[in-house]
Amino acid sequence: MRLTAGFGLRTRLIAAFLLVAAVSVATTAALTYREARTAVLEQSQDAAVAQLREELRPLAPPLATDQEGLEELCKVLARKGTPRPWTVFAEYGKITASSTDRPTSTVITPELREAVRARPYGAFQRVIKDGQPWLTVGMPTVLTTGATTLPTGLVFYAVMPLATEDANIQAMLTAARDGALPALAVALVPALLAARSVLRPVRDLRRAARNMGRGKLDTRIEVKGADELADLAWTFNESAEAMESSVLELRQAEARARRFASDVSHELRTPLAGMLAVTEVLDEDAESLPPDTAAAVRLISAETGKLATLVEDLMEISRFDARAAELNLDEVDAAEAIRQTLQRRHWEHQVAAELPEGVRARLDPRRFDIVIANLVGNALRHGARPVAVRLRTEQRSYGTCLVTEVSDNGPGIRPEVLPHIFDRFYKADAARRRSAGSGLGLAITLENVRLHHGTVRAANGLGGGAVFTVEIPLEVAS
Repeated sequence: MRLTAGFGLRTRLIAAFLLVAAVSVATTAALTYREARTAVLEQSQDAAVAQLREELRPLAPPLATDQEGLEELCKVLARKGTPRPWTVFAEYGKITASSTDRPTSTVITPELREAVRARPYGAFQRVIKDGQPWLTVGMPTVLTTGATTLPTGLVFYAVMPLATEDANIQAMLTAARDGALPALAVALVPALLAARSVLRPVRDLRRAARNMGRGKLDTRIEVKGADELADLAWTFNESAEAMESSVLELRQAEARARRFASDVSHELRTPLAGMLAVTEVLDEDAESLPPDTAAAVRLISAETGKLATLVEDLMEISRFDARAAELNLDEVDAAEAIRQTLQRRHWEHQVAAELPEGVRARLDPRRFDIVIANLVGNALRHGARPVAVRLRTEQRSYGTCLVTEVSDNGPGIRPEVLPHIFDRFYKADAARRRSAGSGLGLAITLENVRLHHGTVRAANGLGGGAVFTVEIPLEVAS
């Protein structure tokens, strides 16, 4: 049974390739974005801290610590802010001053004030306020006396918007995102090429395996490259060559066996014909012979008849094996054909027949006669009476079929015997190995039914006994 998957190997290979490409692109973009963002922000904040420090360094105490003086000093420092204007705040005790009237001092956090008090060289912090990024730098003024540095208590805070840096960072993020899709589209081309190069040997192998399954044992795969797929192709070719050699030997042995059986059967027919003629004469005179001699004559006559039947069955089987058996189709009345089979063998009083009239079918009369005779004869020999033959028609998916059923009232067929019932020379009971049958009757029946494009099956009836059912299309294709 062929299994189908939701996604083929080609789709999975391309998906895996694109997944690796996507992970690689995403990782590269993320690392690039992080490094670029860090570089942009560090550059801005380092420049701001250095600029504020440079502007505060020339200022030496005593500085103006009143409200107006601090405001003027904040405005001076704000004008010197680069690369973009600052907003400068000053705190001296409870006195605060600003270079602007806008309330941007709210971005100065308590954490930054705490850090500035603890560090004489200042501190900085990036803050998001109302969705806008800001850089706040806190720098205390100090009094240096020799090796001693003392804080004066005056602290300046410079607040700079990072909108430009944020825009640059967002632009980099957008560029990385927009560049990922073209990168994946470009990666699709090598993915298709890689999938094609991998799947071509697989398709060749599938095609070669299908051809070998159809009997083309000379199928080989072209070996390209020196990778694992090439090794697989080499292995397939070696296996195919070994299989072709083995099958050729088996076919030759089978042909020799068929020819031997056919030749032996042909050679035996002539002496058997003479032996049958002699045994018929001896049978006629058996009554006048001594009892022991008469018994021997009757035994020889019976065994000669069995041998003649075996030879005829072997010749028939050899024709099937050699594909030489042919159908000679004719439109016949199926019920009448079965009645004639029973009458020719004097079984009409031993078999109950249910044969509806008017059922016509295209059959080979001789082979249909053999099918019915073998099944009825088998039921009479190995089953128990009453033996019944029933004829009917049934609808199937391919059309109307002729159904012939032969049943008996015997012990039935053991379950372990059913799978082998149509095997050649198979006898269900070792005690019947010297029976009148050749062991080929049911095998010949099977071949004749198959020749009619029909089926035959064996089973046990619900009430006991064996039941053989033959189904043959009413219109058999010649």
